[in-house]
Amino acid sequence: MGALARPGWPLAVLFACGHNAVRSPMAAGLLKPLLGSRHYVASAGVRKDDLDPFAVAAMEELGIDIAAHRPITFEELEDLEGLNFDLIVTLSPEAHHRALELTRTAAVEVEYWPTADPTVQEGSREQRLDAYRAVRDQLMARIRGRLAPGRGGNE
Repeated sequence: MGALARPGWPLAVLFACGHNAVRSPMAAGLLKPLLGSRHYVASAGVRKDDLDPFAVAAMEELGIDIAAHRPITFEELEDLEGLNFDLIVTLSPEAHHRALELTRTAAVEVEYWPTADPTVQEGSREQRLDAYRAVRDQLMARIRGRLAPGRGGNE
């Protein structure tokens, strides 16, 4: 049985952050394999920037390929397919405020998961990659706890 086969669980999830280059594509990449094809998972940003190679490397360590991700803004996503999501998970304060503005009159749940920005980490390549791993692992823990119960822990 799929993780979200229970009534009332979101069928369409959007992750959002500041630039759609690190945190939100990582979160979407983590959730997609847990859900299967019956659910829709996307990511967007307040602005867009180039996909961060450290995010790609951190995800590759888990066998998840996000290299083909193309950053997109909330507005571009809305123009392309609308903001028809059951749940929007925001990962930065700026994205949270923007999501609330855009969904003011919509029946969508918006959750804020405060998530550190690993791009501010300085140091060696390994020290910087460790910051991305920490974000990846934090996101996976939140995803397992909120969106994929029964997928982690002692089972």
